[in-house]
Amino acid sequence: MKKVRRAAALRYDRKTDRAPVLVAAGEGLIGEQIEKIARENQVPVVQDHSLAEALVQLDVGREIPPHLYQVVAEVLVYVMKVDGRYRKG
Repeated sequence: MKKVRRAAALRYDRKTDRAPVLVAAGEGLIGEQIEKIARENQVPVVQDHSLAEALVQLDVGREIPPHLYQVVAEVLVYVMKVDGRYRKG
């Protein structure tokens, strides 16, 4: 049995956002399209099935709930380390 693809996209601007905001989420074909668009636009993609499952249950356009802060913070730190746009010098 094939696993259902789940994907979510977050935005976080520490100057304007109190917490990361869910900007896209979906399952199946929508999840596949979210991931495809991210890769085409060189947006870092992190695979975390449990986090994706939790995020697709939320309303798009809303801040993530406090119980997801820690795991999302870990993902953001990882993204900043691997994404050249965040590297110094």
